[in-house]
Amino acid sequence: MAKKFLIDTNVLIDAQRKKLPRAGSLFLKQIIDKEFLISFVTYIEVLGYEDVTPSMEEFISLATVLEIDKSTINATISIRKNHNLKLPDAIIAATALVNNYTLVTRNISDFKRVKNLQTINPYKL
Repeated sequence: MAKKFLIDTNVLIDAQRKKLPRAGSLFLKQIIDKEFLISFVTYIEVLGYEDVTPSMEEFISLATVLEIDKSTINATISIRKNHNLKLPDAIIAATALVNNYTLVTRNISDFKRVKNLQTINPYKL
């Protein structure tokens, strides 16, 4: 089974602002070309961003937005209780864990305590 990736909000915003290093940008392009997966939280955060542009709205509309289900809700509750993450980060982490996705994020430190959560920082490739 091929590895699947869940893309965090900060990576998408950095990509649109052309802040990702070349290797990170190429890696993200490969992921998006294969399967563009984001949490509903990321969808809300990106489109709720005050400086969202029409090109960002068009770009984000191409993503498959993963909604929340009971398994993800229960995993979110466990993560919040055990790791004291903010609710949006806990939902994103739970979504990645429940679906066995690797989380692509710049904020590795936010998620490092979450057991079994695989992460990749596109700034460190």
